[in-house]
Amino acid sequence: MQTMMRLIKLSLCTLALLAVGLLSAQNKAVPVFKDGLAQIVEEFSDQSQWMRHDLWVETEFDSDFDGQLDRMHVSVTRPKQTDTEGLKLPVIYVTSPYFAGVAGDVPGSFWDVHQELGEDSPPHIHPEVKRVGERPIISNSHIKTWVPRGYIVVHSSSPGTGLSQGAPTVGGINESLAPKAVIDWLCGRASGFDAPEDGAPVTAYWSTGKVGMTGTSYNGTLPLAAATTGVEGLEVIIPIAPNTSYYHYYRSNGLVRSPGGYLGEDIDVLYDFIHSGDPAKRPGNNARVRDSIMRLGMDRKTGDYNDFWASRDYLNQMQPMKAALLMAHGFNDWNVMPEHSYRIYEKARNMGLDHQIFYHQKGHGGPPPLWMMNQWFSHYLHGVDNTAGTGPKSWIVRESDPIDQPTPYPDYPHPDARDITLYPHMGGNAIGSLDPEVNPDALLEQLTDDYHFTAADLAQAAASEHRLIYATAPLKQPLHLSGIPKISLKLASSKPAVNLSVYLVSLPWNTQDKAPITDNIITRGWADPQNTSLRESAPLTPGEFVEISFELMPDDQVIPKGAQIGLMIFSSDAEFTLRPKPGTKMTLDLKGTKLTIPVVGGAQAFSACFE
Repeated sequence: MQTMMRLIKLSLCTLALLAVGLLSAQNKAVPVFKDGLAQIVEEFSDQSQWMRHDLWVETEFDSDFDGQLDRMHVSVTRPKQTDTEGLKLPVIYVTSPYFAGVAGDVPGSFWDVHQELGEDSPPHIHPEVKRVGERPIISNSHIKTWVPRGYIVVHSSSPGTGLSQGAPTVGGINESLAPKAVIDWLCGRASGFDAPEDGAPVTAYWSTGKVGMTGTSYNGTLPLAAATTGVEGLEVIIPIAPNTSYYHYYRSNGLVRSPGGYLGEDIDVLYDFIHSGDPAKRPGNNARVRDSIMRLGMDRKTGDYNDFWASRDYLNQMQPMKAALLMAHGFNDWNVMPEHSYRIYEKARNMGLDHQIFYHQKGHGGPPPLWMMNQWFSHYLHGVDNTAGTGPKSWIVRESDPIDQPTPYPDYPHPDARDITLYPHMGGNAIGSLDPEVNPDALLEQLTDDYHFTAADLAQAAASEHRLIYATAPLKQPLHLSGIPKISLKLASSKPAVNLSVYLVSLPWNTQDKAPITDNIITRGWADPQNTSLRESAPLTPGEFVEISFELMPDDQVIPKGAQIGLMIFSSDAEFTLRPKPGTKMTLDLKGTKLTIPVVGGAQAFSACFE
C-alpha cells in the first residue's frame, strides 16, 4: 500500500512538472506574424535586455599579406531569449567600410579635373583616416527595426576598415569573401573567435542558418558581392542604391566621369576615404593596392573598360548567385545612377531568381517601404507564406506620391512600352524641333565647348552657341516613359578628344529654387566619341565624322501635360566630366542623329499627346 501511495505521489509530481513545463513553453517568446508581416514582440523590445557582443570571424584570404588569414570584426545584437530560452532566430546582416569613420574633406585629395582630355592628370594627396574610438560605432537603425520583430542583427566592418584585418580593395574579391565568411560562421561552417589574435572559439548557436542582407550605397553593394559567391544560407538580399560596377560609377561609355556631387573622385580616392584599419598595416596596403593595382588599372587617360574594371563589375560574377533579390533605387540618383540596379535586376530575371524592383523619383538612397522589406524577410527567413517575390515585379513611386506608396506594375520596363524614334531638325542653337519625321538632308549644326556654363544654364538659355536643343511640341496630355532611352549621333570634333553630354529635359525649365526633383531633368548620359568599343579607343581625326550610339539612364516618368520633351546635346558637363580648356568645336550631322524613347502605349499614345 505504501509503495502504491509513493507511486501515486511520484506520478502526481511528474504531472505537475510536465504541466509547469508546458505552461513555461507556452509562455516562451516567439516571433509573431500578422498578414504575412513580422510584428513587434514586447518580450524582444527591451533594449536593456538585448545580448550584445563582438567577435572576429576568420576568412579564407590574407589581403594584407602578413602571413595570417584575415579576421573580420563582427558585432551581434540579439534578444535575450536566444540565451535564456534557447530560441534560434534568423539574421539580418549589414556590412560596411564606414563604421569606423572616413577621411576628412582635405583640399587636394580629389583629382584635378581642369585638364585636357587624354593627358596625364597631376598627382593628388592621400589623406589618412582617423579611426573613431577604440571600437567602431555600429549603426543602430537596423537593430531598432528588426530585433523587436524577431531577428538577430549582425554588423561587420569590411576588410581593412575599423577592427577588421586585411586591406580595402574597393570591389576586389576579398570584399565578396569577407561577408561570405561571416555567413559561413552564422551557418556553422567557419571559425569565430573572441579576439582578433588567437582568442577562444565563438559559435553562432542562436542562428537558424538563414541570413538576409541589406544596406545602402556601398553598404548595398556588399550584399550583392556576398550573393555572387553563391554562399549557402544567404536567402535574400535587399540592396538599396548599390554600386554594382565601379567602372559604371567612375566612367560612362568610355568617358572619365565623376559621381554626382564628388567631382574628381576616382576609385583610389574612395580607397583613401575608407581605409580606417590598423595604421601599422596601411603603408603596405597602400603600396600593394592603391599605388600598384589601382594606379595601373584605373586608366584616367582613355576611360576604357579593362580587366581591372571587369573584376569589379558584379554583373560578371552573378552566375553562382541563388539569393532572392529585391532591388531599390531612385530614378534621380546622380551619384550611384539608376543603371546600377537595373542591370543586376535584368540579369537576375534572366537567371530565374526570385526578383522585384522598387524605384522612386528621388535621389541617392531611399529603401523600399518597411512593409515590403518586412514581407521579404518574413517570407525568405521565417518561411511565412505571403506574396513576397510574386505578383507585380515592379513597384514605382509616382511623381507626387509618398515614397511608401508605390504603384505596382507587371515589370520594369513597363511591358506596354514601345520605342518611338524622334529626329532633330534645324535650329538647335535656339530650339530646333524634335519629331518622328526624318531629316531629308544632311544638315549640320555646331556648338562650342565651354564648361563654365552648367547644364541648367544651357537648358534655360533662349539661344546659346554652347549647346544644341531640339524639342517636341507641348504635350496635350501626359506621356508615360518607361525604360531606357537611346541616342545615336553622327558628329565631328575640332580636336582629337571631346566630351559628349546628352540630356533629356522637360521644358520650359522650372527656375524655382525648390523645384520638384522630377521637373527639368528627365534623364541623361555621357560618352567618349573616341571609343569604338568600351575596351578600345583611338584619337579622333579633327573634322572627320564618327557615329556613336549609347543608352541614357533608365527612367520611369510621367511627363505632364503642357511640357515639351527636349533633347540637349553639349560637350563638357561642369558637374560630372573633365573640364578642358574651352573652345573645342563639335559639329552634329542631323541626318545621322536620332533619339529613341520608350513610351507606354507606343505610337498610339505618343500621337495622342499631340492631337
